[in-house]
Amino acid sequence: MIYHCIRFTLKPGVSEEDRVAGLAQMREHSNAIPSIRARVVGPDFGGEFDYGAVSLIEDLQGYEEYMNHPAHLAMDRAGLPLVDKFVSFDITDDPDPEIGARIAEIHRRRYENMPDIAGLVSDLGEYSGSAAPGKHGH
Repeated sequence: MIYHCIRFTLKPGVSEEDRVAGLAQMREHSNAIPSIRARVVGPDFGGEFDYGAVSLIEDLQGYEEYMNHPAHLAMDRAGLPLVDKFVSFDITDDPDPEIGARIAEIHRRRYENMPDIAGLVSDLGEYSGSAAPGKHGH
């Protein structure tokens, strides 16, 4: 199992309407993506971030499907312009010692094949973690 986790803060000046709509879209798009087994989206407590989400995905095949699914891409295109700081990380019980590199490769191909998404990520105020361009897992 892979738990894909994100934490983020919104840019100053994001309207209440945009905030509410963005979080609602995050909650709803999990229903459209078959590889998401479970998901939580909401306020992030105990750190410097405002919100977070955790998506449970069964395996690497499902992870790749999730990352490239039209609903996820639509969420990125709508939501990333509202985000200031963003971090993503993955926790897994997969025994494959190469799983971190395989996850990083999924992201690398995604950015290569979708330069608009890579551009949105590059425009974030701060971005680190498993999905950050040019970053690799353990």
